[in-house]
Amino acid sequence: MERHTTLGEFIVQNQKDFPYAKGELTSLLSAIRLAGKMVNQEINKAGLAEIRGKAGQENVQGESQAKLDVLANDMFISTLRDRGDICGLASEELEDFVVFNEEQHKNANYVVLIDPLDGSSNIDVDITVGTIFSIYRRISPVGTPVTLEDFLQPGINQVAAGYLIYGTSTMLVYTTGNGTHGFTFDPGIGSFFLSHPNMKYPESGRIYSVNEGNYVHFPQGIKKFIRWAQELKEEENRPFTSRYIGSLVADFHRNMLLGGVYLYPEGTKAPKGKLRLNYECNPMAFLTEQAGGKASDGYGRIMERIPNELHERAPFYCGCTTEVEKIEWFLQQKD
Repeated sequence: MERHTTLGEFIVQNQKDFPYAKGELTSLLSAIRLAGKMVNQEINKAGLAEIRGKAGQENVQGESQAKLDVLANDMFISTLRDRGDICGLASEELEDFVVFNEEQHKNANYVVLIDPLDGSSNIDVDITVGTIFSIYRRISPVGTPVTLEDFLQPGINQVAAGYLIYGTSTMLVYTTGNGTHGFTFDPGIGSFFLSHPNMKYPESGRIYSVNEGNYVHFPQGIKKFIRWAQELKEEENRPFTSRYIGSLVADFHRNMLLGGVYLYPEGTKAPKGKLRLNYECNPMAFLTEQAGGKASDGYGRIMERIPNELHERAPFYCGCTTEVEKIEWFLQQKD
């Protein structure tokens, strides 16, 4: 019986794609894997441990933090700090970036941007949540403290990105620019095993994921796309199916496996969009493109946007190429 490849083995086998990394990237992904396993354990016992519910405080975006938001944030920061591979970290939960200036971090080449617990409002009702991460090479001189500019790079500069999804099974999905690969956690053994090599979006899908409760606030182009997706045209496989969980990782994961498109447009309630460019849009865009799909802000490739702020928001559309291009077409039509 053939044994499946573990995540650690896969990373080492593909280290040759990054000769400049000298093992740092391998170690960094290993740290993310470890932190993800710890967060997964806490999520699975959340009810018993009384760590569900709100933490009684807000994050930098003014959103109520769940207790597990705080716990996951602390776990990822402490686990990554224990390695000497990164010089700084920015989290969706923190107002400013964290500088790692201990001796072991002095020659580190990487920074990490992370959404420690995406979809945490779903924790109390046992709906799938996740962690999203993005890795860049620093642009400031090695040996000096990390700067804001290291975190405000366009998504095309990412060297790796991925997510962990904590659902009926726990998976880690990541890319280093050589395809998108998924690994399923075996709790009995305590390891992630390669289960979804070279994941691919179909060219076209039949699912659209959007919070239609905000329909009245959407741009006209998005309203037209939704009406188009709901039209009965059997020869074009319409109407589409509407599926929206409210957890980006969960919606994204389903759409990549089954074929669909995810939408979070701008609107009067979120004039610049709701999702964060650095913590959510860029890493998911990198994964999308490496899986043969398309990611856009409605008018162009979202990974080419240059961030101006650490917590900048942006409209976001990703998934099957045909439907993303249809969204762009509708948005670019004059009303």
